[in-house]
Amino acid sequence: MIPAPLLAMGAFFLDTVLGDPQTRWHPVAVLGRFISLLERLLYPTGGSNQRKFVMGSLLVLFILCIAYAFAEGLLLAVRQLPVAWGSDAVSVLLLYFCISPRMLAKAGQDIYMLLVKGDLPAAREHVGYIVGRDTAQLDEADAARAAIETVAENTVDGVIAPFFFFALGGAPLAVLYRAANTMDSMLGYRNERYLYFGRMAARVDDVLNYIPARISGVLFVMAAFLLGYDGRNALNILVRDAAGHPSPNGGHAEAPVAGALHIRLGGINYYFGERHFRAYMGDAHMDISAKHILGAIRLMYTVAVLFLLFYYLFSLYRYN
Repeated sequence: MIPAPLLAMGAFFLDTVLGDPQTRWHPVAVLGRFISLLERLLYPTGGSNQRKFVMGSLLVLFILCIAYAFAEGLLLAVRQLPVAWGSDAVSVLLLYFCISPRMLAKAGQDIYMLLVKGDLPAAREHVGYIVGRDTAQLDEADAARAAIETVAENTVDGVIAPFFFFALGGAPLAVLYRAANTMDSMLGYRNERYLYFGRMAARVDDVLNYIPARISGVLFVMAAFLLGYDGRNALNILVRDAAGHPSPNGGHAEAPVAGALHIRLGGINYYFGERHFRAYMGDAHMDISAKHILGAIRLMYTVAVLFLLFYYLFSLYRYN
């Protein structure tokens, strides 16, 4: 049986080489359609807020149980086959489907290339693929900021958290986490429809990301030192600004990235034409530009490698 850290490295290698398959049969895409189906069945049109919360909570519980049972059942079935490495291969594939560093990097790189070419309208369009804010009036700095914030914050839920839960409970727990995160991305909005129905999805995601986000913050600081960015400032900004983020976890990724690159994230965003201010992360020692997107991507990949390295070293210590 292959050690779990090597399986995680195998999943990371697959993602680096192949990326995330863009197909409607991707497990996460299938899960998303299943969540939408259950939402249509369970959403209490015209019901009370309490009923919306209860039905949304039932949806979350059902999806989490199904996701975990599917992964565990698949592994149990494969273990019955006369193939010694079958369960290891399935574990690698399941974790591979749960992580998305290459897709995250590509999204940032696409925006970087468009900004470098001066094609701001196309860059705005690509920003709209990865964020929910209005993009029609973004200037170059705002487009780059959106890309950097996305890369930083999604390092937690697209890379470190799946690795963390894989380390805790193998592929089934990583799949459960991915299901929770998918529900949050679909239901965890503070609008009239989802404020109560999606509240449990948002809370579960916050709880599951609590430890991975803080691990990510520390790893971002270490990555900044290793890559020659300002690691000391990354640590200072992490300590100073992380708690100011509207998300209980997002600041632990965005703040050290802002500090490492000497830029300021956060500020004014527009959603459906309404102005919203998000707490600043970092100091504006430099104007944000396209090149900082590449810095965020380098930090993201370095954080992933550091986590896998520490995971491997911890396993050696644990079993020796």
